[in-house]
Amino acid sequence: MLTVNAIDLHYGAAQALRRVSITAETGRITCVLGRNGVGKSSLLRAIVGHQPISGGAIHFNGEDISKLKPHERARRGIAYVPQGREIFPLLTVKENLETGYAPLQRIDRHIPPELFELFPILKSMLGRRGGDLSGGQQQQLAIARALVTRPKLLVLDEPTEGIQPSIIKDIGRAITFLRTKGTMAIVLVEQYFDFAKELTDTFAVLERGEVVLAGTKASMVEADVRKLMTV
Repeated sequence: MLTVNAIDLHYGAAQALRRVSITAETGRITCVLGRNGVGKSSLLRAIVGHQPISGGAIHFNGEDISKLKPHERARRGIAYVPQGREIFPLLTVKENLETGYAPLQRIDRHIPPELFELFPILKSMLGRRGGDLSGGQQQQLAIARALVTRPKLLVLDEPTEGIQPSIIKDIGRAITFLRTKGTMAIVLVEQYFDFAKELTDTFAVLERGEVVLAGTKASMVEADVRKLMTV
C-alpha cells in the first residue's frame, strides 16, 4: 500500500530526516516511535504532502506520489489526523465531519453510520461547536473526520497526547476495529509505548532523523525500544 523509500527531508539548512524507509500494508498497523524531536511528525508530513522531501521517493498503490500536493494525495485515499487535532472550533461537530467531503465524489458525501458506532459520543453532540468539546472528544472528532473520506491509508500523529485514559481505550478499540476491517493501512506515531505495543504489527524507531530499529511485533525487544524512547 505505502512504501517510503530512503527519504530525506530538510527545513532550510536543517536536515530532519535521513534516508528513512518504512512500509504500511492494508489490514496492518505500522507504528513510528521515538523521543520528541527525532522526526516522527516530519515523516508523517512528508507522507501526506505537507512538507516536500529532498531525496528518496514515496509510493502509494504503486504510484510515485512524491511530488503530489496534499489534496491530490487525499483524493487517492490518504487521510491525516495531525498532532493537536486541528478541528474547526467554531464549526459544529456535524460541520467538522462534513469538511471530510472535500476529496469525495458527490455520491459519497455522507457521514458513514459506523462512525457513530466507533464514537457514540459524537452522535449526541452533532449540534455542538467543536471548540466546546473536551480534548478527548475533539480527538475522536478528528479521527472521525478523517474516516469520512473513506481512506485507504490512515495517518495518525500521537492520538493519545493529552487524552484521558478512558478515551485512550476507546481510541485503541476504534483503531483495532479499523485494522480488522482490512480495508486500510494505518501509520501511527506514538510516544505512549504500551498503547503502541498493543496495536502494532510492524514498527520503526527514529533517532536523530534516522531509523535505528525496525521489525515486526514478534521481533520487538521491548527493553531496546523503551531505551530509545526514554528522555
